[in-house]
Amino acid sequence: MTFLSMRQVEFSFPGWPQVVQDVDLQISQGEFYCLVGRSGCGKTTLLKLAAGLLRPKHGSVTLEGLPPAAVPARLGFVFQEPTLLDWQRVMQNLLLPVSLHRRPTLQDRDRAQQLLTQLGLGAHANRYPRQLSGGQQSRVALARALILQPSLLLLDEPFASLDAITREELQDDLLQLCRKTRTTVLFVTHDIAEAVYLGDRIGVMDGGRVVNEIKVDLTGPRQVGTRYSAPFGRRCAAVRQAMDAAREPA
Repeated sequence: MTFLSMRQVEFSFPGWPQVVQDVDLQISQGEFYCLVGRSGCGKTTLLKLAAGLLRPKHGSVTLEGLPPAAVPARLGFVFQEPTLLDWQRVMQNLLLPVSLHRRPTLQDRDRAQQLLTQLGLGAHANRYPRQLSGGQQSRVALARALILQPSLLLLDEPFASLDAITREELQDDLLQLCRKTRTTVLFVTHDIAEAVYLGDRIGVMDGGRVVNEIKVDLTGPRQVGTRYSAPFGRRCAAVRQAMDAAREPA
């Protein structure tokens, strides 16, 4: 069943060539879909179109038949930087999406604390962002995006600035949380291994188009050993080959 639908989507900024061109993308409920491609290929713009932050010049974007802007509470967005409010404690930052709609309840605070505990930050609720490491700040940003229990989670290279070990730990946290809640995910990354580890399918973008789709049919749960297995390496190679083929002259 299609959950997020993008049909013949095109977008350009005033005075600039097409950034997104004729994109058809269908993502099923509960699916983890990754977008990869070189810088400037249109990944982040496509993500913003899916979030309703931009409107297509042509085509349609729908979330279960409705424009994303019509159902903002069903969307969670994680940016490249954590974008936490320095003057607010961790708990206040996490509850910010709730506060924009209404006064947080005791149940909201309990859920926030539960998310922090699941992400290994149960004892950090009263700290300020400056008292956290980069990885801890990214975990708070992820928890904040999930506090309203969104149907669709959109992530724009959220772990790119972190060290390799912290990035892998956050990938595992993200997978565990999204599998548990069957949250649909659209994840933008430039990291092929990250896309293969996280994704059910990978869309390869080039020149504003999704030029290839690759199904990641790894068996068993994703875990540390998965990253060093032969099947994982073969799928990484397949994605790289698809990216290289997109750049070859016709």
